[in-house]
This record gives sequence, C-alpha cells and structure tokens, in this order.
Amino acid sequence: MDKERGFLKLARQGSSYRQVCERIEDFKDVYQMRSESQSQEQATRCMDCSTPFCHWGCPLGNYIPEWNDYIFQGNWKQAFKLLDQTNNLPEITGRVCPALCEYSCVLGLNDDPVTIRENELAIIEAAFSNGLIKAKNIKNRTLKKVAVVGSGPAGLSCAAQLNCAGHQVVVFEKDKLPGGILRYGIPDFKLEKYILDRRIDIFKKEGIVFKTAVNVGPDYAAQKLLKDFDAVCLAGGSRVPRDLPLEGRNLKGIYFAMDYLTQSNRRICKEKIEPKDLIDAKGKNVVVIGGGDSGADCVGTAHRQGASCVVQIEVLPRPAECRSIDQPWPQYPLLLKVSTSHLEGGERHWEVLTKRFIGENGAVKKISCVKVKFEQVVGKSCPLMQEISGSEFEIKADLVILAIGFLYPEKTGLLNDLGVKLDSRGNVFTQDNQMTSVDKVFSAGDMRRGQSLVVWAIAEGRRCAYFMDQYLATKK
Repeated sequence: MDKERGFLKLARQGSSYRQVCERIEDFKDVYQMRSESQSQEQATRCMDCSTPFCHWGCPLGNYIPEWNDYIFQGNWKQAFKLLDQTNNLPEITGRVCPALCEYSCVLGLNDDPVTIRENELAIIEAAFSNGLIKAKNIKNRTLKKVAVVGSGPAGLSCAAQLNCAGHQVVVFEKDKLPGGILRYGIPDFKLEKYILDRRIDIFKKEGIVFKTAVNVGPDYAAQKLLKDFDAVCLAGGSRVPRDLPLEGRNLKGIYFAMDYLTQSNRRICKEKIEPKDLIDAKGKNVVVIGGGDSGADCVGTAHRQGASCVVQIEVLPRPAECRSIDQPWPQYPLLLKVSTSHLEGGERHWEVLTKRFIGENGAVKKISCVKVKFEQVVGKSCPLMQEISGSEFEIKADLVILAIGFLYPEKTGLLNDLGVKLDSRGNVFTQDNQMTSVDKVFSAGDMRRGQSLVVWAIAEGRRCAYFMDQYLATKK
C-alpha cells in the first residue's frame, strides 16, 4: 500500500450490506463489517492534511488523520487510544452517525471523501476483538455524588466522564433498561442491542450505578434528588412529538413514529405487548409522513413487519444530490439521503401536503393530499409554500406514522417540579457552563439543545461533565 498516494490510486469503497431479500426477513444488522485489510486500504486515502477540516466538522473533535495513519500501519492499539480520548460511544457513532466529518473532508473538494465513519467502526471493533477494551479501575474517588437523569447518549457520556473524574455517579432511567433512544428509538437493523449492552456492562464494572424503571419526579421527588446529590445532570431528551392536528386525526391507526419504533424494539426484546396496543404493519398499506431519519427507520420497520405497501411523503422539495452554491464545502449540506430502508422498497414523494385523514368505522383508510410548490417571494427570506390547484389526490392508508420531529422535552414532572427556566423554544435554558437556572442542576443533549444527532448528544454530555467537575471541585 502507498500511504502517500492512496487517494490518487484508490476509489472510495463505502459500506456493504446484506442482500435485501435476506435482511427484510429479520431485524439483524444490515451492515457487513469489512476486513481489517480493507480498512487499512481505505485509510491510505486520507491525505494527512495540514489543516484537517474533519476535526472541525466533528462535534467530538476526533483525531481522524492521526488514527487513519495508525490504521494504515496496522497499529490498532494506538488508533484505539486516540479514538477513546474523544468518544465514549464510537461503536454507536460508527454505525448511526451521518458522518458530518466526511462532508468536511478535504479530499471531498474534488473526489469522494475518506470513509471516516467505517474506519472509526473498524477501530472500535478491532479493539473489542483484540481485548483492548477493559473496565477502568477508578482509584481516586472524590466522594461527591452525581445524578444523571436519562441514559441516552448524552447521559451515558456525561456519566462516563464524571465517573472517570472520580465522582460517584448514579444514572436514572424511567424505562426498563438503560440506553434511552439508543435502545428504544433506533431499530436493531441499524443498532443491535448487544452492542449497547456490551458498553453499558463496562460502565457498570467501572462503578456507574444504573437505576432503571425510575421516573424521576413522580417516582423520585425532585427535592429528594437535590438533597441526595451534589450535582445533577438533566439528560432526558426531547420527547414531545410534533403532531398533525388535521381533520380525522382521532381515527384509529395513526401513531407517532417514536411510539411505533419503541414498540417494535420492545417486541424484539420479547417484552409483552397487549393485543389492543399492538402497532403492526403486516398486510397493511402504510404511509409514513416525514422524510427524515426517523421516517426512514419506520419504512424499514414496516418492511420487516410485512407491510403490503409502504409510501413515505415529505412536504419539502426533493433535496439535491450534489452540493449547491449556498451550501459550500466544508459545511454539512442538505442532500438527498437514501437509507438502507429506502433500498428495500416502497415509494417516496416530495412536496406533498397532508390535508385530512379519511376513515371508515373509526379507523383510518386514506389520507387526502395535495401537491405544493415553494416559490421565492420578493421581500421574504424564505420561499413560501403554495398549494397547486387541481393536484389533490388520495393515498390508501391502514396505518399512518407521523415522523415529523419533536417539539421540546416533557415538562410535566421533573422539570416543573425543579422549576428550571426554559428558553424560547421550550428547551431547558442553561448558562454558558450548561448550568440551569437552579443551582447545581445542569443539562445536556436534546433536552437543552433541541432535537439533534447522537454525535452532538455525546459531545454535549462530555462538555457538561467538564463543567460539572469544575463546579464540584469548588464544593467541600
């Protein structure tokens, strides 16, 4: 291999996946791990730039050129040491991150960027395979007690960092098992749960205590939380979904995406679901409203449940396949995403506005839609949406999934009981050090930032841990 000229000689080879006819029969990972030699070969495409913008593009600031060089050398131990310094959950981001770093790759200016995400995954899986990952022995304990409310990516990364700093960390989770959206929101075909359990088991061995099936607020009073702990991190996510309050919304068969995905994951985990509560796409005409990642996950889940037809609609225009002049490198561009779920079948339609839900005997049967267009209007900064006259049409729908995002965190219970200040969007307001309006109470992740990416949640959790550690150092 020629490290100096790999980017000139080798083409990008991205992820490879199991055959569609095979993978839609189960919920196992669609991704096929490549060999270490293939990862070494792809690592030679990294140009070791004098100014590596991939650092800038990654919220975690991963040492990407450096560990690419170690991959090329076959030095997986050193590559892992660098990766471990910046990311608490690389086996997660290596699978589900949209790879912001790759859109900032200098090679991407005139060629396909380096396979940074796949290289990251290769490092962490090589580390697990070679026994490089072991529970840390935290010898110097501060005796300060910290509570982390929420065990999603922000909560886990915050807890891990505070634990390494020597504090006694307790993570509260209202669900039966820890992991938050990683466990219940992301389908197994993108993230099998043994991967999450493998990491959580390490956290437990390092001394982090997990208290599950505890809804802080109703089950564990807010004032008791403040009394029992020296500092608190609120990392409960953004769980209130955006609704579509149209005519017929009360019909049976219309659900929020997270309710659908969560139940599917619970079924895979063999949790009992009452027949009256079952959300199943088998033999049904499924319509997914919303064109984002959650919508794509719903499409893949519906395929696996045996839907007879799957249609995904989005009100916005179809994104471009290449960068536009208003989204120049190294910015993360709004481009057309084709997920593995889309490759498995179904239809996708853009610039479609849902007008009303039509039902029979109390259950949804069709949705009424109209085509729209977006036009720039003088004096307005954003294009205005206009319905196209005469373009009305209907889509058969026995099951409708609303995947149109989230509004803000749940306020009833803990947030109201603590009396924390909220920002203009309804998220938890914090100062620059991520402390809320209540002394010793901090916040991280979607609860503070708003709905975002897993990689941003991890970065938020790590940053919050830094400020919490500083705060705790001032307290006797």
